[in-house]
Amino acid sequence: MKTIELSLRKYLDRAYFKVKKSPRYDYWRLLEKSQYLPESQLRKIQFQRLKKLIHFSYKNNKFYQDRFDKAGLKPDDIKDFSDIGKLPVLTKKDIRTNLNSMISSGYNKNRLLCFKTGGSTGKALDIYISEACSEMRNAVARRHDRWSGWDVGEPVGAIWGNPVLPKTIKNKAKSWVLSPNIYLDTMAVTNQSVRAFTRQWEKKKPSLIFGHAHSIFILAQFLDRLGINNVRPKGIISSSMMLMPHERKFIERVFNTKVTDRYGCEEVSLIASECEKHNGMHLNIEHLFIEFIDENGRQTAPGQPGDIVITDLMNWAMPFIRYKVEDVGIASNKKCECGRGLPLMESVAGRTADFLFKPDGTRVAGISLIENTLTRIKGLDQMQIIQDSINCLQINIVPGKDYNLNREKELVHYFRTVFGSNTTVDIYPINSIMAEKSGKYRFSICKIKN
Repeated sequence: MKTIELSLRKYLDRAYFKVKKSPRYDYWRLLEKSQYLPESQLRKIQFQRLKKLIHFSYKNNKFYQDRFDKAGLKPDDIKDFSDIGKLPVLTKKDIRTNLNSMISSGYNKNRLLCFKTGGSTGKALDIYISEACSEMRNAVARRHDRWSGWDVGEPVGAIWGNPVLPKTIKNKAKSWVLSPNIYLDTMAVTNQSVRAFTRQWEKKKPSLIFGHAHSIFILAQFLDRLGINNVRPKGIISSSMMLMPHERKFIERVFNTKVTDRYGCEEVSLIASECEKHNGMHLNIEHLFIEFIDENGRQTAPGQPGDIVITDLMNWAMPFIRYKVEDVGIASNKKCECGRGLPLMESVAGRTADFLFKPDGTRVAGISLIENTLTRIKGLDQMQIIQDSINCLQINIVPGKDYNLNREKELVHYFRTVFGSNTTVDIYPINSIMAEKSGKYRFSICKIKN
């Protein structure tokens, strides 16, 4: 990209947020420095914000005042991080049932930003935040975007479902200044749409590919098959769904650059992200307090999977205190050689709804089952596992060129070895795994009520 054009965009970027009186630019600059503070200092900042949130919520939020009172707690009883565990976790059902009482006094619900997320249940969940909170979330995202090699003002190739494109002159001008993106709509990926995307790429020269993990993988497959090798970003950010190891390897080969994997959700925004060292995901502890707990509510040890529970330290309009995200993650006690004080998590093991059940009640990560089969059994391009009942599995597969009846027998044998010899395993060859309305893909679906 031309140096003059990039310099102009950076200047206009700063000017835009100053005119809008947005805290995003200044807060982002602050975050660029704070990431290198020692973890001990970042933990102090985190606990100070946690204490302020707790005191505010008890005084100004009916829902949390009742929660504290029922737990026999007062804000001053929270003397360290472990004390927050005395409060019950917040579930999606709690939010749907108590939406209005979760809005803090002093905030007008009609003036807050509202986001909707369906989650694994398909039922909409409404989340309200202030505009200031939204801008601070965007500042964090910008900091982590830059870890991929992208810089402010550089165009982005977005691989996304149902992209919202600027239509008015004002929005097109804003897009040129803040987010000069090109898009590949993952709801309609064809040879024609991929070729059109690469023609846009040639014109704008994006430095970053950003999108759903599997959608980036599908783009890589198309480019590889079509023999297109001019899409060469400086970085790739994989988001919104699990990035499987074999997909990462293929993406990095096709694009000749590393993938920066990221984890977050609509409710609390960015939770963790890889840096340029790719040694795990740095936790966003300046904005969130993140717990990993077992089925008894106890903190799991580093290296052990646990349900992820989040307290959003920045959303005071509709506080999320000990929110059960319904994902399973693995904490880490390793230190990253990048020099940042932000602690690490090893990985996300999958969504709770993506874990399947053995007859003895043991949970199995669907993502691991798929990774094991795709890497061990030839002739499988894609796969989706659906568990309708404890002894019944439906396996949707997209066959590859080496697929045959023997591969199918191998597949059935593998799943019966894991789930038991009495398990019914039905194999259904299909043309493709369909994306959900959001543009995401689900490869493991458990329909058993837990």
